[in-house]
Amino acid sequence: MSVWGKVGGAAAGLIVGGPVGALVGAVAGHFLFDREADPGVVFTIAIIALSGKMARADGIVTDEEFQIFRRVFNLPPQDEASVRLIFNLARQDIAGYEAYATQIARLFVGNHAILEDVLDGLFEIAKADGVLHPGEAAFLERVAEIFGFAPNEFRRIRASHFAPELTDPYVILGVSYVASDDEIKQTYRRLVRENHPDSLIARGVPIEFEKLANDKLASINAAYERILAERGLK
Repeated sequence: MSVWGKVGGAAAGLIVGGPVGALVGAVAGHFLFDREADPGVVFTIAIIALSGKMARADGIVTDEEFQIFRRVFNLPPQDEASVRLIFNLARQDIAGYEAYATQIARLFVGNHAILEDVLDGLFEIAKADGVLHPGEAAFLERVAEIFGFAPNEFRRIRASHFAPELTDPYVILGVSYVASDDEIKQTYRRLVRENHPDSLIARGVPIEFEKLANDKLASINAAYERILAERGLK
């Protein structure tokens, strides 16, 4: 069963606490997030819930936001109704997005990489219309802060999503302009290793989100190639 099907049918005798739990409880009746929960389902709920919250960031709520979500993550038609319900509950819930982000940060405490994966998913949604709206930018920056990312880390993550061919390649790799060739090579190799699809799946990200890794790897590779060219290392 796909992770979307698991999310839609996750009502099998479990209960969630906190704002994310209240949301899922409204969908599934009784749904438990604990350390034994399927990490793929937890990750997917996080993406859906925060995407729903982000849909309110520009102050205008339409069905287009969900249609963007559906297209970006290639949501199967048979799972659309249950995912849409969670998405709509999130954007209507009186709990603020900061409460959602805080609980998600706690669920993945000590797993900085998967929190970055969540941010990558949100950036995929935000960039789908080709524009990062001010409300979305503020939303993403605050979520990143709650997740524990420093401002320079947030700039690196953001740069890898928006027109990377026009973005400073040093920002995309998170290295300084005076970094040595060896440091840049080591950083590049680490980023490729961390963002390879196999690495995402190993840390619990469902295979349905493989696009996150592929898009980010393309950006990292392009940035590295530009730096090599600039330094005459090709």
